Amino acid sequence: MTTRMNPDEVDSKGFKKVWSVAEFAKRYRLDREEETRLLKLLGPFASQHELLMNASRAPRFR
Repeated sequence: MTTRMNPDEVDSKGFKKVWSVAEFAKRYRLDREEETRLLKLLGPFASQHELLMNASRAPRFR
């Protein structure tokens, strides 16, 4: 049985923001090694939460 859903009735609270790992690395200014590590760990796409919890960036001291 097929059910047709009205887009206005769908609740978007359960949706997760999915990022391209390359775009995430560019936006958060991660180096190439960190981008490669995230690609190996998570694949080409991952949720924002997964990326933020697994990314590490070297601290910038003055």
